[in-house]
Amino acid sequence: MCRWIAYQGVPAYLDGFVTAPAHSLVAQALHADEAKSVTNGDGFGLGWYGEREVPGLYREVRPAWSDENLKNLCAQVRSHLFFAHVRASTGGAVARSNCHPFVIGSHMFMHNGQVGEFCRIRRQIEALIDDVHYADRVGTTDSEALFLALLSSEHGLLDPVSAVATLLRRVLEMMRKADIVEALRFTAALSDGDTLYGFRWASDSHAPSLYWREGKDHVILASEPLDAQRNVWQEVPKGCALIVRKGKKPVLRCMNEAMQTAA
Repeated sequence: MCRWIAYQGVPAYLDGFVTAPAHSLVAQALHADEAKSVTNGDGFGLGWYGEREVPGLYREVRPAWSDENLKNLCAQVRSHLFFAHVRASTGGAVARSNCHPFVIGSHMFMHNGQVGEFCRIRRQIEALIDDVHYADRVGTTDSEALFLALLSSEHGLLDPVSAVATLLRRVLEMMRKADIVEALRFTAALSDGDTLYGFRWASDSHAPSLYWREGKDHVILASEPLDAQRNVWQEVPKGCALIVRKGKKPVLRCMNEAMQTAA
């Protein structure tokens, strides 16, 4: 499984979270504490919002710890909202097009999890992607397919939590009809540049880990705490979404209720 972090708050340099902390994302790439895969060396990526509507993006297939450009970039880029991700492939090729985050227009997305036996229902999931967004399908991962399917949803992303709940329910139905016993797991981050959404859901009892920490002027989401101060990190409950809007307190919303509404 992958590891990732997402930040929203006053503009901050990326190195304060991606490379500098004792258990930074780069450190987690070498030795994750709460992941099935201890090493996450199948590529990495950064995405950040700046002065333009479309976020910046840097992705590489080399392990995060072996790319000197990553350290230099993180020391220079400052942003009010950014994503960073280190990948442990669950089946897709090690290729730049399969590295997270994914960016379409102003939307940015990254994922840790799996669609069990994705290859068996890949065609059905890709059928959820409309013609406009299918042209943006350049990789082979289940993560990118889910993102494009979200953007293609009937009401767009006016209510991302409901959109995600509807999509997960549809995918779960596909898996059940195909007699797939492997789990559907979805711990992900999504943003339009203003609001940050963090999701933690699974069809079994093994939802990938996700924590959040609220500072004086920022909120950070992370697969694992970035430091030893465990008491200041809160676990995002299984089956919940954390919504972080600028200038407002983070809000937890139950995804299971949204999934029942989507039925």
